[in-house]
Amino acid sequence: MRVFTTLTTIGRYAVGVVLASVAFGTGASLDLHAQNLDFSAIAEKLVERMQLQPGERVLLIAAPGEFDPLVDATQHAIEAAGGGYLGTIAVGGESPGVWRTDFTRRAAELNRQQLVNHFRGVDVGIMLPGATPADVPYLAMQDVLRSGQSRTIHFHWSGVYDLRSNLQQNSAIVDVLYERAVLDTDYTALAEVQRQFESVLRDNIVRVTTREGTDLSFHVGDRPVTRQDGNASAARAAEARNLIDREIELPAGAVRVAPLEESVRGTIVFPDATWNGVRVAGLTIHFANGRIVEMTAESGLEAVEAELSAAGPEARSFREFALGFNPRLPVQARGGDAWIPYYGYGAGVVRLSLGDNTELGGNVGGGYVRWNFFPNATVIVGSRVWVREGRMQ
Repeated sequence: MRVFTTLTTIGRYAVGVVLASVAFGTGASLDLHAQNLDFSAIAEKLVERMQLQPGERVLLIAAPGEFDPLVDATQHAIEAAGGGYLGTIAVGGESPGVWRTDFTRRAAELNRQQLVNHFRGVDVGIMLPGATPADVPYLAMQDVLRSGQSRTIHFHWSGVYDLRSNLQQNSAIVDVLYERAVLDTDYTALAEVQRQFESVLRDNIVRVTTREGTDLSFHVGDRPVTRQDGNASAARAAEARNLIDREIELPAGAVRVAPLEESVRGTIVFPDATWNGVRVAGLTIHFANGRIVEMTAESGLEAVEAELSAAGPEARSFREFALGFNPRLPVQARGGDAWIPYYGYGAGVVRLSLGDNTELGGNVGGGYVRWNFFPNATVIVGSRVWVREGRMQ
């Protein structure tokens, strides 16, 4: 995907309404406050969620210096389950000797296309903290996924935003929250409520409103609905209809879909945000047939126009609706400032995005993606209110 230098990039995305200067992981600071995590329990949960079968081969992609103990713990959990550990590919630093295997040594000499061929025997890939979808080894892994093979787990351990969608540094508080979300989520209950939500999406109009004035509606029709319920099994991957169906997130929680483009109509009122490096206040965007038809702002409208124009015509398209379902990832308050855990996967958080939706099975390309978070939205599907002002009903 193509991303613009005016935006902070996280992997292949330009993320959030307000931009920040950190990417997945925060270097050594993660190790500093993550020392007390139960890495063995987390690793066992990763293997449990992938439903690893004896003989399946697993590759890790990780950044040295970030969660290194999890690499060792995951290797042990893979081998204890009868799986084959292929090694760990390092990105952003020198690979520790204990990560290297014949498989990863050969990978170090290959370009992206050669890596695709090298990875075709990988059953499961795990992207650990510090690695991103922009790293060449993971790009090659995605190429394998697009061919209908393999599956991956995204274990970013990042994605904390304030209410204006500024990406925040992780902390010990975040680590504890994420650990409990990974270990204590009721995955059966999460999967069931997401299945129920998908079933009503198919035949009903979806309407999203906020007290600030957002009023957006759309149809989903037969579009792929990705349920991020933490099921990373081979059986689930066999049912995949798009790229992200094969990329399972832990912590789990969101339902994601690209609505039928021509059905999207209405208004989004954004919180104050940074666009093209300029603070924009009171931005309101109107949509018809999935395209922006009018924009107004109290200040900074020129910056919005500049960012969208630089990104190309596809940037003026509605991309994605996502709704969080995990009660273990609620909007948090810390020192009087609220924050949104893990990319809005918590129960009741809405994400409305602009731009490229091809990875979701949509028809809008171009490479530009902008996520926007709404923790106080109301979501109505047909006649049923699923979320009222940020609270699941």
